[in-house]
Amino acid sequence: MDLGEAGDSPWGDVPSQSPSLPTAPGTEDSAPKPQDAEPSQQPSPSIKSPATRGPRGPVRRLVAQPTKLEAADDPLGPLGPLGDAAGPATEAPADEPPAPPQKEQMVIRTTMPQPAQQRRQGPADPHRIDDDEYDRPSGPRAPPPVPAAQPSPIRPSSQPSVSIEQAAKPNFYITVGDPHKVGDLTSSHIVYSVRTRTTSKGYKQPEFEVKRRYRDFLWLYTTMHGNNPGVVVPPPPEKQALNRFESNFVESRRAALEKMCNKIAAHPTLQRDPDLKLFLESESFNIDVKHKERREPLPSESKGVWGSFGLNVGGGSKFVEQDDWFHDRRVYLDALESQLKALLKSMDIMVNQRKAMADAAADFSASLHALSTVELSPTLSGPLDALSDLQITIRDVYDRQAQQDVLTFGITIDEYVRLIGSVKQAFGQRQKAFYSWHSAESELQKRKASQDKLLRQGRSQQDRLNQVGAEVADAERKVHQARLLFEDMGRLMRAEIDRFEREKVEDFKSSVETFLESAVEAQKELIEKWETFLMQLDAEDDETVFYRPPVIQTGDKSAPRGDTAVDRARATIDEDSD
Repeated sequence: MDLGEAGDSPWGDVPSQSPSLPTAPGTEDSAPKPQDAEPSQQPSPSIKSPATRGPRGPVRRLVAQPTKLEAADDPLGPLGPLGDAAGPATEAPADEPPAPPQKEQMVIRTTMPQPAQQRRQGPADPHRIDDDEYDRPSGPRAPPPVPAAQPSPIRPSSQPSVSIEQAAKPNFYITVGDPHKVGDLTSSHIVYSVRTRTTSKGYKQPEFEVKRRYRDFLWLYTTMHGNNPGVVVPPPPEKQALNRFESNFVESRRAALEKMCNKIAAHPTLQRDPDLKLFLESESFNIDVKHKERREPLPSESKGVWGSFGLNVGGGSKFVEQDDWFHDRRVYLDALESQLKALLKSMDIMVNQRKAMADAAADFSASLHALSTVELSPTLSGPLDALSDLQITIRDVYDRQAQQDVLTFGITIDEYVRLIGSVKQAFGQRQKAFYSWHSAESELQKRKASQDKLLRQGRSQQDRLNQVGAEVADAERKVHQARLLFEDMGRLMRAEIDRFEREKVEDFKSSVETFLESAVEAQKELIEKWETFLMQLDAEDDETVFYRPPVIQTGDKSAPRGDTAVDRARATIDEDSD
């Protein structure tokens, strides 16, 4: 085959035919030496940019020529000559990539010419692309550059992430304060200022204040108890007919009402009740309550949730608990209630004893002061008078400690006695749901008996039979709803009792710690006062530590403090001794 035939067909220069073809005249000088194999892989400028299609055959044969040279032993190593023979390689165009460091991999690439020839058909300069493909270094490719990490525009990294439940749960901080008496003698009552700060979007403002009296708090408890059967609603303090305007009682009631409001607002179910929003936010509370009661009367014992389903509330027979878990909790609550009542009674006795000690200290102080006024010796009257002042301080400490015991530990005990009452009311609502379920089942059995009786009578009463069938279907629906209500209430009460137990542990732990801290601080204060008094007694050198005789001027009838018969007698004795 001559050169022209090779130029007519671009597919004629396969590697198997390359030994029988003549070489181009311009490449004879570069073919004899094996060490020039590496420079010969890079075509000269005259071959790389051909003007016609004919010279492409020799160029391709030159490209396939390294296949034979690479199979021979190369004494110069895979990197080729490092002396003057490497000079021609530096004359390659600048845009050509360097020669591959391993020739064995080039042999593998050149033994697969068919895909390379298929790629040559498309581009305008296939030889240039073929050289780039062969001369490309083999091995693992370098990974693409990774851009620097940018902070997310949706959530800055400086803000801590919170759970969806925490983000959706609003916060409430309610204070009940500023109690003051309003009204005349027959309609006098205490009004409290209820201040609320919240993050809930359901309120008009994040902070607001309203005025409420005790019966408004009682309305809130009754309404929410009827709206949420099975939920343990924190109750308000009990009513008191006597001494209801006493400062200690008003303060203890204020603290109990504040705790009630915060616990209701912290409950995940009760905080979404619209009646709580009405109580906390309404400026015209009494008018709004009257309008609401006209539209939606307060749920009674036979209405409410059961009335909405068309269920009747039973309860004629005695309820027998079938669930052991509820039975054990009921026994536990009864025992806990009796223990807390006994503890509250002991707490009241201790508080009364502290108050009695305060009164005794006050009486003792009055007696000491009277004794110090008649004592003629300054070394004795001074310590007596100082001891009288010390007893007044002790009385104040006892009074303050008794009040703190009531407001820290006593109010927690009283609160949980009332909370146990709310839990028992929830148990009672569950019993009513059980009675409603069985009452609906009894009604269903009656409807089915009537239907069977009509079926036995034949088809003469088809209209009546259709009516009874509809009644049976409605009775079945009521039975299903009553059963679901009873089961849902049981699951809800399990969660409520678990919540009650957790809060009980936390509240009693905090109350006991505060109670002990206040007791320790009171004892420290008493010890400090007694130590100061003893230090004054030890200062025998200074007689004016306790007693400083008054200065009585002659003819001055307005002596400030020693212008009494005892002081005049004492002054006369001093003059006689002089």
